[in-house]
Amino acid sequence: MSIRKKMKRLKRGGVLVTLGAVFAISIGLRLSTMDFELVSAASASDPVPESTVVGPTSPIRSAMDEITMLRDRLLAREEELADRERAVEAAQILVEERLAELEATEIRLEALIQVSDTAAESDLQRLTEVYETMGPDQTAALFSQMDPNFAAGFLTRMSPAASAAIMAELDPAYAYSVSVVIATRNATAPTLDQPETDTES
Repeated sequence: MSIRKKMKRLKRGGVLVTLGAVFAISIGLRLSTMDFELVSAASASDPVPESTVVGPTSPIRSAMDEITMLRDRLLAREEELADRERAVEAAQILVEERLAELEATEIRLEALIQVSDTAAESDLQRLTEVYETMGPDQTAALFSQMDPNFAAGFLTRMSPAASAAIMAELDPAYAYSVSVVIATRNATAPTLDQPETDTES
């Protein structure tokens, strides 16, 4: 084979290799373009949610959410405590009002008791004076119808002279009973010259 023929074959073979390489590069470019379009379409049709995105700001966002939740809980707790404090203050005011009413009622009751006691004492004193002005025999006739304790109460209010005159007109047995009541009424009371003794020993 001559040199000229060999050169022609080499030229043909180089052209074929070049064409094959160009063809392969063209196919590769087309395939890569198609893959990029498929990926773009998939991304557009199915976006990734923000909550699943993992990046450098994800821990900060979680910390902010936790702080927000904690703040809301603290605000709710403060409001609850404020409500309880208002309820306690209202209850305290109500209790103070009730105590004031009870104190006022107690003062009125003590005043009524004082008036009643004063009136009773005044009535007893007036009745004693009436018995003293009556004749001893008439007073003795009335006292004999009383309980000895009751009659002794009037006799101790009278003057010694009036009491003696009435006792002289009483039945001796009744007069003795009245005398025992008067003598034993304050028998256990301590006197100035006799100190009180300890009865428990």
